[in-house]
Amino acid sequence: MRNLQGRLDLCSINTATLGHREPLSRTIDRIARAGFGGIAPWRREVDEADVVQIARQIKALDLTVTGYCRSTYLPATTSAEFAANVEANRAALRDAATLGARCFVMVVGGLPEGSRDLTSARNQVTEGIAMLLETARDCGVPLALEPLHPVYAADRAVLNTIAQALEICERVDNDRSGMIGVAVDVYHCWWDPALTASIEAAGRAERLLAYHVCDWLRETRDVLLDRGMMGDGVIDLPAVRQTIERAGYDGLIEVEIFSAQDWWRRDPEEVLAICAERLQSVC
Repeated sequence: MRNLQGRLDLCSINTATLGHREPLSRTIDRIARAGFGGIAPWRREVDEADVVQIARQIKALDLTVTGYCRSTYLPATTSAEFAANVEANRAALRDAATLGARCFVMVVGGLPEGSRDLTSARNQVTEGIAMLLETARDCGVPLALEPLHPVYAADRAVLNTIAQALEICERVDNDRSGMIGVAVDVYHCWWDPALTASIEAAGRAERLLAYHVCDWLRETRDVLLDRGMMGDGVIDLPAVRQTIERAGYDGLIEVEIFSAQDWWRRDPEEVLAICAERLQSVC
């Protein structure tokens, strides 16, 4: 397992960790000044700016774009809505290419409004991903399927385990082109009894594209907006990183914390300093 002491160049900050409170250009500067090697910007922030100028700024500061967050949800109630969702993701992939992103993070979406048909929603996800794969190849940006905790199956992601994600990868890309894989976020997968085996399988298939860290608080108050800082919860972060690195992952470790009641209320410089300390001490 890599030693992170003095190696913030191996670490990345997802801009959601700072709560989207400042213009993206300022957030980029903060992350670079704090010594991190990477950044993962969100579409909502890029859409409010000039993607070409943002790409220039990131490149000038020698930051790696570890991922571009996130996809438009795929499942829809009509074929026209589904086609629009796919096209929105194609446009986002082109922006990801402009940014030089290592991957495009896909949070695939939950059940369409009023639907109870989980099988249909999952079939739409597979179909949409297959349609996007050609664009990903053209752009040179791999699709990183991010399974979300099952609590989000209704509204955010009907993709809920790494094993599910790998099944989709094999179905749409059985020649293992390198253009589709998984984003492993500990917040969403730490509970999975098959976690170690699934990470190992992803490694054998060379599909480990991203690794996100935070912590699951024992007394979580909000499953979306109350993630913990690394070391404040119950996840065995060193064990997970040891597993993923032994499986072949050698990319940056990305911090992604949604925390409306705590970390998003703190000074951004304090948040970055604590992220730096925890990455080197408890991850």
